[in-house]
Amino acid sequence: MSDSSYGLGRAELHDLYHALCLTRAAEERLELLQKQGHVTGGLYRSLGQEAGAVGAAYALRRRGDGAGDMLCHTIRAAGALFLFGGELIDYFRQYMAKGTSPTRGREANVHWFDFDKGFVGPVSPLGTMIEIMAGMTLSFRLRGEERIGIVFYGDGASSTGAWHEGLNFAAVQRCPMILMVENNQWAFSTPTHKNTLVSSFTEKGPGYGIGAESVDGTDVLAVFDAVRRAASLVRSGEGTRMVELKYFRRKGHAQHDPQDYVDPELIRTWEKKDPVDLYRARLLANDWASEEELVAIEKETVEVCRVAAEAAIAEPYPDGPDAVTDVYTDLTTPHPWTRADSPDPTLA
Repeated sequence: MSDSSYGLGRAELHDLYHALCLTRAAEERLELLQKQGHVTGGLYRSLGQEAGAVGAAYALRRRGDGAGDMLCHTIRAAGALFLFGGELIDYFRQYMAKGTSPTRGREANVHWFDFDKGFVGPVSPLGTMIEIMAGMTLSFRLRGEERIGIVFYGDGASSTGAWHEGLNFAAVQRCPMILMVENNQWAFSTPTHKNTLVSSFTEKGPGYGIGAESVDGTDVLAVFDAVRRAASLVRSGEGTRMVELKYFRRKGHAQHDPQDYVDPELIRTWEKKDPVDLYRARLLANDWASEEELVAIEKETVEVCRVAAEAAIAEPYPDGPDAVTDVYTDLTTPHPWTRADSPDPTLA
């Protein structure tokens, strides 16, 4: 691990630690909310992976006017969502399916978007967000904008058809896009070695004609530096790039997953590589922060999560009729000829 701050100042180094702590505190608060019965759906922790999302998002141009870079996050990339302006209270509203949530209780988790802030939430079919981001970033290139997009996906998604189609399209069209491979060694309960024969997902990059780099996903500064370099190349017209994040999913696929298919000793080994602990020790060792400054950040992030969660708890659930609001239209569309009793072949 390098002692370099990669040109970041003291305030920026503290920002990174704040983002890591906020991610950890938000997910720990969610776990408490689930145990209290406020969250009844799936809960997905990014324990051990926080540095990947935080380091990557911090390297991009984040704005609030719809003119910055774009993010397609995953269920374990809440740290990137927060850096792109996703509000804590909306995060808790979403998980609790509140009527005040961005999706008005129709969808849980981080599945919401804000084009002004620059993030688009994931959809359930794996791999499809690459196709969506390829389309968005192609529009950036065609309009001559210096914007780029970043899309996260897990190692399991790389075995889907949508992933291959989207990546091939992005590569051919030289879309200004960075693909972040979250190689956390598990796809649900399937180990990565049963999902692909390559030792690193960077081996797949050249097959599509794109550059790829692998980085230690537990090192937030290494991730930041790798994505910053990739962003510079993409922004200058080099086309799509790939960055692989190597780390370990220290919880099951979701909170209800007992993770009994994983060797407990392996989990204990990766606990020693905790990204928050590693960065904290690095800040102190290099005199980039004092113990008092770090404790203040830790306490502040825990408190803002508590306040946001309690505010969301007090808000109402959606009314039943709201489930169909803005879902159906009054417009009548013509019956397709392909479904007529006697199709007219001349219309084919």
